[in-house]
Amino acid sequence: MITSKQRSYLRSLANTIDPIFQLGKNGIEESFLKQIEDALEARELIKITVLNNSGLGAREASDAICEAIGCEGVQAIGNKVVLYKKSSKKPKIELPE
Repeated sequence: MITSKQRSYLRSLANTIDPIFQLGKNGIEESFLKQIEDALEARELIKITVLNNSGLGAREASDAICEAIGCEGVQAIGNKVVLYKKSSKKPKIELPE
C-alpha cells in the first residue's frame, strides 16, 4: 500500500507520460493483463486510456486490473488510469518515505 505522499509523487511523474494501452470493447482479458504486467515490470508506472465502448469506467477498470495483477491504482481521472507496481528485477522509481 502506498501513502498519499507517494501517490502524489507518482501522479507528478505520470503527468508527463503518454498512455501506452487502450482498454476497448474486448474488456480485460488474460492477454491484456499479461501485457500490462510486462509493461509494469519494465517501466513501473504506466498510463492506460479507457475507451467508451469498453463498458467500464476508469475507476472500475483500475480496480479490476489492480485486483488481477496486484498493482497499485495511482489515479483514475476522466478516461485515464495510472498504475504503479515496483519492479522485482531493477526498481527505477525511488518513492519518498
